[in-house]
Amino acid sequence: MTTETATALPPIVDAGTWREQLDELRRREKAATRELDAIAAQRRRLPMVALPDYTLRGEEGPVRLVDLFAGRRQLITYHHMWNPGAEWQCGGCTGFTAQFNRLDFLTGYDARFVIVTQGPIAEALAYKEKVGNQMTWYSTADSPFGADVDAPAGGGFAVNVFLRDGDTVYRTWHTNGRGTEQLSHEFPLVDLLPWGRQEVWQDSPDGWPQRETYEGWLDSPDIARLYGPGDGD
Repeated sequence: MTTETATALPPIVDAGTWREQLDELRRREKAATRELDAIAAQRRRLPMVALPDYTLRGEEGPVRLVDLFAGRRQLITYHHMWNPGAEWQCGGCTGFTAQFNRLDFLTGYDARFVIVTQGPIAEALAYKEKVGNQMTWYSTADSPFGADVDAPAGGGFAVNVFLRDGDTVYRTWHTNGRGTEQLSHEFPLVDLLPWGRQEVWQDSPDGWPQRETYEGWLDSPDIARLYGPGDGD
């Protein structure tokens, strides 16, 4: 069922009842915010592990891992899934990274955000251009770096965070799967809507529009059509 044909609506109540139920929900939302603050505090207290001096490939050729920081002390890497020889790469990864077109604010935090993929650098850069991605891409196709940080060839997507002390790089945090949702603005916005994501796995009232997971997501050709130099065909 699509939203165009959906007839289910939230119950209609008076303003006082609506305010009362909103306040009840707000208490849970505030508790979740405080829990996220506590999680972030624990994250800041995580230990770290030193990494070897990996060499990746960038647009200008071989590049040491420490140089991915571009002089900054902190680095976030998104590990983009890669299917060798495919015309279109992972739609979820392509859509996720399409959100990050303005990351200059990270400079004020002495940090940088880049994409690392298992694809050969020439293919990766061509795909970046095709889908209109604005981030800097690097390839770990000829390096064990990706596999060593839980993003091997043929594996899923991941996010890693690193801290640089001089020329030594330390790994401080990692997540994958739904752990990346906290980095997205797409799902938090959609979750505010009365019908939410409209996916079958969610707990929704009877009659709510529902569809299979991923059905409502933009796919890679959609991203290329919206943001790339061509029409996505």
